[in-house]
Amino acid sequence: MQKTFLYKNVSISYRIDGIGTAVVLLHGFGEDSHIFDQQINFLKDHCLLIVPDLPGSGVSELLDDRKQMTDDGSNSVINHLPSVISIEDYADCIKSLLEAEQINQCIMLGHSMGGYITLSFAEKNQGSLSRFGLIHSTAFADSAEKRLNRQKGIDLMEQYGAYAFLKNTIPNLFSKQFKEAFPDKVESLIESSKQFSTKACQQYYEAMMNRTDKTHVLKSNPLPVLFIIGTEDVAAPLNDLTQQIHLPVCSYIHIIENAGHMSMLEAPELLNNYLLDFIIA
Repeated sequence: MQKTFLYKNVSISYRIDGIGTAVVLLHGFGEDSHIFDQQINFLKDHCLLIVPDLPGSGVSELLDDRKQMTDDGSNSVINHLPSVISIEDYADCIKSLLEAEQINQCIMLGHSMGGYITLSFAEKNQGSLSRFGLIHSTAFADSAEKRLNRQKGIDLMEQYGAYAFLKNTIPNLFSKQFKEAFPDKVESLIESSKQFSTKACQQYYEAMMNRTDKTHVLKSNPLPVLFIIGTEDVAAPLNDLTQQIHLPVCSYIHIIENAGHMSMLEAPELLNNYLLDFIIA
């Protein structure tokens, strides 16, 4: 079922399906809730899935902190003020979504940028989680080099637009083997990225670039934590993740051979079973 709710006067769309334990799936940059289609079809018989389009993705509207309420209750955009949206803002949005659905506790699983949001949510709302997971994601902040590359990406999007940027970067998220075997699936994801506005993608990049290190969340959190890692992942490298998997009190660790950053598409059957095992453990 497709539903919407208002968050700070912005319409946020989400899918809800199944019954039982509430499980939130958070997509990453350059994706929307449909990236989890195969996981939703598999898991909906085992739990209650809540899968939002993050603000600015899918049919969800973009968050904009330049919107000011006028005396008559209408929105007024103050263009000279900077728009600074953080990973924490997205986490707060998800908290409001859970409140709208009257869900007090859930399992949260985030892919890539969705993992950053999951960590921020866990930091602020530990009592709202029974466990959480990082799917090709990291608790490390961006390195100085990666921050520089993010800024270059923001500048390139300003010059050429979001689609041109995504068209060049999306193929890098897949392993070489998958790209050669399933070029149509890579192309399909590229095609779907046409929906994104330049402003939305720049906003995501700024939020990711400015996020802080969250390894302390893994260290201090007593909840079970799932790690899904691809051996060919250049965005969340195996070497980075192996420095983090020992930090939680209880870790579930799955390393997928020959997978890049996109096991939802590259190894859906493996991922589906790993997620289910974690959900019902």
